[in-house]
Amino acid sequence: VAIAALRGWIIVLRIGEVFEIDEDWAEEIVALRGPVGDLFAYGMNALGGGIVGVFVVPIGLAVVLLICRRPWGALYFILASAASAGVVQLLKQLFGRARPEDMIVLSDFGSFPSGHVANAATIAVAIGVIVPRVGIWIAGAVYTILMAISRTYLGAHWFTDTVGGLLVGAGVALLLWVVFAGPLERERIAWTERVATRNEARAQSHVTPPAVRR
Repeated sequence: VAIAALRGWIIVLRIGEVFEIDEDWAEEIVALRGPVGDLFAYGMNALGGGIVGVFVVPIGLAVVLLICRRPWGALYFILASAASAGVVQLLKQLFGRARPEDMIVLSDFGSFPSGHVANAATIAVAIGVIVPRVGIWIAGAVYTILMAISRTYLGAHWFTDTVGGLLVGAGVALLLWVVFAGPLERERIAWTERVATRNEARAQSHVTPPAVRR
């Protein structure tokens, strides 16, 4: 969060100026626009924002965690999602960076940081903390990167906006993890033991008993 805020101050100090990397990236990514890219980008736009991204996805994942008897995980996930969204809106109002002129999707005020990318990064880190598996972390990283690409493809953000969003989303999730680390770890261990016990019982139920000799 602090790094993202620092990047925002740099942008404010250079008001009216766009970073060279932003211009170069925008030129390259906009040149790739086409039917397939549009389908991908608009799909990511709907998935990562609006009612779906802000309410449906977080609440849906929280419900899944509750069903899996992971209440601490559900609480942590909901708080991380809400805190991330709040920090994003605060930074948008604070820095008020203008969006690119060739934007082809409707968006709210403020370009820095990207709310879609922050949301994606929060989900990736939070789920990775709750279910610490390599595959989960890889999937989360891929999802966040694809979200960042889609935001610049649509012209909704500059490249540095997406970097700021990633830092905000991941930073908020990690800061809250420090607070919830103890309960989350105890809950994870208990959940792992339940799964192991259930799998063992299932395996035993499929074992053919030895034949009785007469």
